[in-house]
Amino acid sequence: MKSLVIAEKPSVARDIARVLKCGKNINGAIEGDRYVVTWGLGHLVTLADPEDYDKKYKEWKMEDLPMMPEVFKLEVIKQTSKQYQAVKTQIYRGDVGDIIIATDAGREGELVARLILKKTGCNKPIRRLWISSVTDKAIREGFANLKDGREYNNLYDAAMCRAEADWLVGINATRLFSLLYNHTLNVGRVLSPTLALIVEREAEISAFRPVPFYTVSLDCGFTATGERIAEKPEAEAVAAACKGQKATLQAVEQKERTEKPPALYDLTTLQRDANRTLGYTAQQTLDYLQSLYEKKLCTYPRTDSRFLTGDMEAGVPALASVAALVCGANPPDACNAAQVCDSSKVSDHHAIVPTSMAGNADLAALPAGEREVLRLVSYGLLKSVSPAHRFAETSVTVECGKNRFTAKGRTVLAAGWKAYTQEQADKPEGGRLPDGLQEGQDLPLADVSIKEGKTTPPKHFTEDSLLAAMETAGAKDMPEDAERRGLGTPATRASILEKLVSTGFVERKKAKKTVNLLPTQIGVSLVTVLPEQLQSPQLTAEWEHRLKEIERGTLDPGEFMDGIAAMLGELVGTYQAVEGAGVLFPSDRETIGKCPRCGGAVTEGKKGFFCENRDCRFALWKDSRFFTAKKKTLTKAVAAALLKDGRVKLTGCHSEKTGKTYDATVILDDDGGKFVNFRLEFAPGGKK
Repeated sequence: MKSLVIAEKPSVARDIARVLKCGKNINGAIEGDRYVVTWGLGHLVTLADPEDYDKKYKEWKMEDLPMMPEVFKLEVIKQTSKQYQAVKTQIYRGDVGDIIIATDAGREGELVARLILKKTGCNKPIRRLWISSVTDKAIREGFANLKDGREYNNLYDAAMCRAEADWLVGINATRLFSLLYNHTLNVGRVLSPTLALIVEREAEISAFRPVPFYTVSLDCGFTATGERIAEKPEAEAVAAACKGQKATLQAVEQKERTEKPPALYDLTTLQRDANRTLGYTAQQTLDYLQSLYEKKLCTYPRTDSRFLTGDMEAGVPALASVAALVCGANPPDACNAAQVCDSSKVSDHHAIVPTSMAGNADLAALPAGEREVLRLVSYGLLKSVSPAHRFAETSVTVECGKNRFTAKGRTVLAAGWKAYTQEQADKPEGGRLPDGLQEGQDLPLADVSIKEGKTTPPKHFTEDSLLAAMETAGAKDMPEDAERRGLGTPATRASILEKLVSTGFVERKKAKKTVNLLPTQIGVSLVTVLPEQLQSPQLTAEWEHRLKEIERGTLDPGEFMDGIAAMLGELVGTYQAVEGAGVLFPSDRETIGKCPRCGGAVTEGKKGFFCENRDCRFALWKDSRFFTAKKKTLTKAVAAALLKDGRVKLTGCHSEKTGKTYDATVILDDDGGKFVNFRLEFAPGGKK
């Protein structure tokens, strides 16, 4: 009997097939003596659309909410249905005895394979390949240590709960708010709280009012500065008191300080640094990293760990040499492998590091983005295994005119990990202080100056700072060593940011060298009307934490889903549209006229022309019997004229009685009833 290996992508499948000595190409698979290797193309199977449960759901109606399938249906994705059929054929081969899941070793990778198996009805035994890189060595070791697929049932349960929860919130909340506000409003379990963070930040910036302040500085061979002063006259009084007076060095304090090297990169910290230093979006960084992973130059990208496992410690110096080669730098004199290895801090995957194969890569042949990200990962490793940055900090206090002034300077003792940064490791803070300063020493006072400043508002979110906010949402009041609770996961945050932009809720705006994330008006409006449970970062972060608990087997999936369903049931049953919120959501359809009943905007729909005010039932139907009987069409131009003037002239109207044609003026004769009425008016002497 043979084992069927299901990989996530064709490139990985080919690598696995080569290591397993499978060389025969068949339909959508590669076959060998012991193994058949096939692949997905990302997801092949997904949760079915509402209309697959009942055709009536194709039309959005309030009375159909909430939609709560007792059992979620699956459907094959049309674009990849050919490969699904190929995989299904291999699953049901008589000589295939078991299935080896070799999709990406994470929550979503598990879902990719399990949905295929569930849709096909496969009940063959399952084993799991779990590796953090796709080098030949990692693949061989992984197949030598295959796990029982049942060990990953909790991971699958968490992935399924995530998918079903997103379906429930996305479908129900999107339809509810879109119907209530006559505007397509995408609402999501993670999407909406992330949008709320951005909107809240912009509200803080808008509400900010700068407050002036003043500082007095002394030029006494170095610059010493006093505390902030709120009022200018007070600052002027301090300056006046100092002029013509001697400055005395009251205190000199010297301390040796150290800055520990940063931990290795996980996906989020890498995305942040790539955005800050290279200007890449989170999605771009993930795409580059995924490609490097498939080229065997980097380890698994979608990780939330910043450490390596203990059994990797012996191999760290060799990896550091590879990283130095990639960067064109020297490896650290002392490679401290122990400080980056801690198995207790590694969950599914270790931190992101270059593989041993990166040292032999033709870097010049890599796309620029991949090359820069690989260099960033490599520098991250070099910094993390380097000694601490050591410097001597000198703090001085100067007295003049009975006022105190301070200054700081630093001298680098050992560059340590900062030798691998772009920063000037020896850059002083506040200027370099002269040598030989002694307490009680009188200093020459060359000048006294007053500088005016203003308090500054919070900064706009960038992808760097927003990713940080998403990672720590819900953890503000938690101790530093507590498990992080964030919005989304490292694997999903990039796609969330892209969806915010693609749905028109957020826009990227460049300011000098920085690209800010700003909410659009429709994004602000949506957050304005969303109830707390759909925009709370803390609540959503808690949901994400509970998914992690399902993954660990400490929370029943049904309990989590019951909570989601209860929240949505209450939302649909109790939420009332915010009064007067119509102005927040201007129609994205062209206004063709003013409603004669309420003065609202009338726009064109598929079947007619309708008032945008939901409480007003004014409608001009395109299939109106009045017009079709005369073989005329109620066009946009005709509707616009009726709304503007209450009348429109029509030529060539057909008479059902005589079969002849005639000209007449159609009068809008609306009495406010269920249907709009019309009547004809003829020119003097004219007749039917």
